[in-house]
Amino acid sequence: MKYDGIIFDLDGVICSTDEYHYLAWKKLAEKLGIKDFTKKDNERQRGVSRMESLEVVLEKTDKKFTQEEKVALATEKNEYYKQMLAQMSKKDLADDVKDTLDAIKAKGIRIAIGSSSKNAKFILSRIGLLDYFDAISDGDNITRTKPDPQVFTMAAQFLGLDPCRCLVVEDAEAGIMAGKTGGFDTAALGSATKCPYATYRLSTFSDLKAIVL
Repeated sequence: MKYDGIIFDLDGVICSTDEYHYLAWKKLAEKLGIKDFTKKDNERQRGVSRMESLEVVLEKTDKKFTQEEKVALATEKNEYYKQMLAQMSKKDLADDVKDTLDAIKAKGIRIAIGSSSKNAKFILSRIGLLDYFDAISDGDNITRTKPDPQVFTMAAQFLGLDPCRCLVVEDAEAGIMAGKTGGFDTAALGSATKCPYATYRLSTFSDLKAIVL
């Protein structure tokens, strides 16, 4: 067996909440008088922290904000986002994702979540996977966000495995870079497949089976 553990990003990998993120940031932008916040802007927010994402929005306004005001704005966006997440259910977990995860677990490979999101556990609870993973490393236990590898190195520690024995699955270039920096092999999905540092490139989630089983 090539890998003893697999660490998955959450958004865009296990399930998709990208549209909710975009709509929540857009709602905040419009409240600030910003009318031209686009999905291209939102793409720059992938894989980074909430406060870093906020700066992408604030680039579009001449208004100045104190750090306290910025924290309040980021919190407001998160409230919009959580309201949208409440619509999620087990139907938002694709069959090929669940089938692939089941096959991986059946082989005795340990699995973990490595997500910068502080909403990771809430999302997992909505789609019925909160107690499914062997470990969860998320925004509640890290101090540095991707492309820093901390979220993945913490996940590996929680699994009791060295990075060289784990595969990171990511859909953002920042996540691929984090995995590489941390000493992990990486499997890229979606836009992350353009990153030259990915070890593997997946067309679909179920392509993982050919790599790890």
